[in-house]
Amino acid sequence: VWTKEFSKMGLTYQAPRLVLFSGAVQSGCGSASSETGPFYCSGDQTVYIDLDFFKEMEGQMQAGGDFAYAYVIAHEVGHHVQYLLGILDQAHSAMNKSSKTKSNEISVRLELQADFFAGIWAHNDNKLFGSLEDGDIEEGLNAASKIGDDYLQKKAQGYSVPDSFTHGTSAQRSRWLRKGLATGNFNDGDTFSVPYSSL
Repeated sequence: VWTKEFSKMGLTYQAPRLVLFSGAVQSGCGSASSETGPFYCSGDQTVYIDLDFFKEMEGQMQAGGDFAYAYVIAHEVGHHVQYLLGILDQAHSAMNKSSKTKSNEISVRLELQADFFAGIWAHNDNKLFGSLEDGDIEEGLNAASKIGDDYLQKKAQGYSVPDSFTHGTSAQRSRWLRKGLATGNFNDGDTFSVPYSSL
C-alpha cells in the first residue's frame, strides 16, 4: 500500500524493519520494557511490536481482534511514513523548542496523523485485497477509543488532564482513523494545520 502511495507522490517507499518482543527490547532509541507498548524508533527505522500488549488489548482492554492488532501495527508504520516524509523530524524539532503543553499538542498531532495513516492503509489494503471483514472497522474504532488519553487517564486516576495528553482523546483517535478509512486520501491527513481545538 505505501509503495503505491509513495509512487503517486513521485517518491520511493522503504519499508521499516519489524521486531516482535515480549518483556523488554533493545532498540536504536534505547531499551524499552513492555510498559512502553508498541513503538516506532526512527533511529533504526524499526517498528517494535510488544506481543504482551496484544494480550492486554484482548484481556484488560476488551479491544482484541485481528483488525484491532493490524491497526496498532499500521499506526506504528504511520510513524515510519512520517519519518520518511520528514514530518517526524520537523515535529520533534518543534517539540524540543516548545513548552511542555505545546510539545504535548504537537505530539497529539503526530499521533492522530499516524491514526489517519493507519486508516489510509486499511482503506487501500481493502481495495487491493478485499481484506476487511464484517466487524473489522468496529474492532479498530473500539481499540482506538480504548487507547485515548482521556479514557486511559480516567481509568487510572478517575479524571483526565487535557494539557498532559500526548496521543489524543478517544473521540479524536477514532475520528482520524475513521477519516483515513473513509477517504483513503493521503491529502486529507494534515493534522498540523487544523486548529488544535478542532482536531
